[in-house]
Amino acid sequence: MITKMKKITFLAYHKEYEDFLGSLRELGVVHVVEKQQGAADNAELQENIRLSTRLATTLKLLQNQKLGKGVVPSTDGGEVARGHEVADEIEALLAEKNRLTVQLQTYIKERDALQAWGDFEPSDVQRLREAGFQVGFYCCSEGNYNPDWETMYHAMIIATISSKVYFITVTKAEEEVDLDVEQVKLPAYSLTRINAMCLETQEALEANEQQLTTYAEKEIPALKAALNAVQGEIEFSKVVLSCEQAAGEKLMMLQGWAPASGELAIKAFLDESHVYYEISDPTPEDNVPIELNNKGFFAWFEPICKLYMLPKYNELDLTPFFAPFFMVFFGLCLGDSGYGLFLLLGVTGYRLIAKNIKPSMKGILSLVQILAISTFFCGMLTGTFFGVSLYELPWPFLQRMKSVLYLDNNQMFRLSLILGAVQILFGMVLKAVNQSIQFGFKYAVATIGWIILLISMAVSYLLPTVMPMGETVHLVILAIAGAMIFLYNSPDKNIFINIGLGLWDSYNMVTGLLGDILSYVRLFALGLSGGILASVFNSLAVGMSPDNVIAGPIVMVLIFVIGHSINIFMNVLGAMVHPMRLTFVEFFKNSGYEGGGKEYKPFKN
Repeated sequence: MITKMKKITFLAYHKEYEDFLGSLRELGVVHVVEKQQGAADNAELQENIRLSTRLATTLKLLQNQKLGKGVVPSTDGGEVARGHEVADEIEALLAEKNRLTVQLQTYIKERDALQAWGDFEPSDVQRLREAGFQVGFYCCSEGNYNPDWETMYHAMIIATISSKVYFITVTKAEEEVDLDVEQVKLPAYSLTRINAMCLETQEALEANEQQLTTYAEKEIPALKAALNAVQGEIEFSKVVLSCEQAAGEKLMMLQGWAPASGELAIKAFLDESHVYYEISDPTPEDNVPIELNNKGFFAWFEPICKLYMLPKYNELDLTPFFAPFFMVFFGLCLGDSGYGLFLLLGVTGYRLIAKNIKPSMKGILSLVQILAISTFFCGMLTGTFFGVSLYELPWPFLQRMKSVLYLDNNQMFRLSLILGAVQILFGMVLKAVNQSIQFGFKYAVATIGWIILLISMAVSYLLPTVMPMGETVHLVILAIAGAMIFLYNSPDKNIFINIGLGLWDSYNMVTGLLGDILSYVRLFALGLSGGILASVFNSLAVGMSPDNVIAGPIVMVLIFVIGHSINIFMNVLGAMVHPMRLTFVEFFKNSGYEGGGKEYKPFKN
C-alpha cells in the first residue's frame, strides 16, 4: 500500500530561512519539492557536486582495493577534514602511479630493443666514435642480408631472431655507409642498466599499490564522513534554491510532502518555529512522492516493484497482489526440491552466522528464503530432488505423496496456462478497481464487461452443465457484457466513437490475450529444462567416474558439485528474470498499471 501524504507549504522570513531549513532537516520527515532554477548557475553547488563525484570515485577505488588475507577495513568514525586530505593524497598517488606505469612501459620497450644486441656499455661505442670510427646498428631479413657487407663495411652479425638479422658495421667516420635496410636507434643505457631501471620502477609501483592498500584499510571511514558531509551540503543547497521569493524578497516560500501519520508532530514543530504554514491534501495534478508501506510478507517484494517503477499516488500499489504469484512462479521455474532446500539452508545459515546485517539486506534474505520454500514445495509436484525422481523410489511415504501431489508434463503445462489465465483475469479486476478509484465507476464499466464475458466463456466451457454455451442465460450475459464493452468504452465520448473504440479494443483483446496467456508456458518450460539438465549432470557424474575405489567417488562428487552449481546459478537467474517479465509485462499491462511515481526522500541529515 502507498503511504498517505500531506502537502505542506512553508513561508519564512528571509533572515531566518536557513536556520529554519536546518531545523527542518533535523526533523527529517519532509520531502522538499526541488526546483531546477538557479541550480546550474550556482557556483558553490556545482563545486560541491564536483567534489562529491571526486570523493565518491576515491571511495569506490579504495573499496575495490584488494586487502591482505584476514585484513578487515577499519570501521571507526572518520573525520570530515581527514577525508578531504585522503582524497588529495590518493589523487597524488594515482598521478604517481600513472607516471610510473608510463615509465615502466618505456623501459620495457627499450629493454626489448636491446635484447637482440646483448649487454654492452654505450660508453664503449662512444669511445670508438671518439677514436674516429663509426658504428652502425642495422636490422634486415635473412634474404636481404649481403655477406659482401662484411668486406665493404666490416659488418658483423650479432644475432638472428625469427628470420631477422641484427648486425653492426664498423667504418671510419668519414666513410659513407649506403645500406638499404632499417637502421636501429638504441637507447642510451646498457641492458643491465635498463633491467635495473625496470626493477626499480616495478618496486616503486608495488610500493604505490601498498600505500593504496594501507589507505583502504584505515581511511575509508574518513572518506565516507567527508562524502556524507558534502552530499548533505548539496541537498541543503538544492533546498535553499528551491524556494520562491515573495513580498519583495522578504519572505521565502517552500513546498514539501510528509506522511499524514506525522501531521501532529509536524504541526507542533512548525508552531514552535514561528513560521506560517499550510497543510492540505494532494490534488490530482500534484506529483506526490511515493512511500510503499507494505508489512511482513508483502514488504519483501517491494524491491521487485521498484526495479520496474513506483506507482503513481492515485494508483493501486500492486506489490501485495503480484507477490503470491511471483512466489509460485519462481518455484515452478526453478522446480527442484533439492535446489530449494539448498537455498533455504544456505541463506538461513548465513543469517545465523553473519553479524550486523543491514535492514534492507534482511528483507532480501527473507525474500530468498520464501522463494526457496516455494521452490521446495513446487518441486514436490514433479518429485525432483537434485535431478533425481523421488517418486520412482519404492518407498511407501513417497508413493503416498505421489498419489496426492504428482503432476506429469501435460498437467504441468496446463497448470502454467491456468495460472496465467487466473493472473491476467485478476489483473483486469484490479484495473477495474483502479479506474473506479482514479476516474469514477463509469470508466470501469467496459473493463467489468470484459471480465464478465471472459468468466462466462470459461464457465460455459469448463462447466457446460451449469451454464451451457449458447443457451439463453449465456446469451443474455454476453449481451450485457457486449453493451458494457461497446457503449461505455469511453463514457465522455458519443455512442459511435464508443462503438469504434470497442471494436478496436476487441481486436486487441483477441490478439493480445492469447499471446499473454501463452507467455506463461515458460513456467513449465524452465522447470522442465532445469530438471533435464540436473539429471544429465547426475548421469555424467556416474558415467564418467573411473572404476577406482578412491578416484571414482572423488570424480563423481566433483562432477556432481560443479554441474549442479552451474545449473543452480543458471536456473535461479532464469527463475528471477522470467517471473519478473510475466509480472512487469503481462500482469501490469492487463491491470492498467502506469507507474512513474517519484520515491519519497525526506530532507534529513
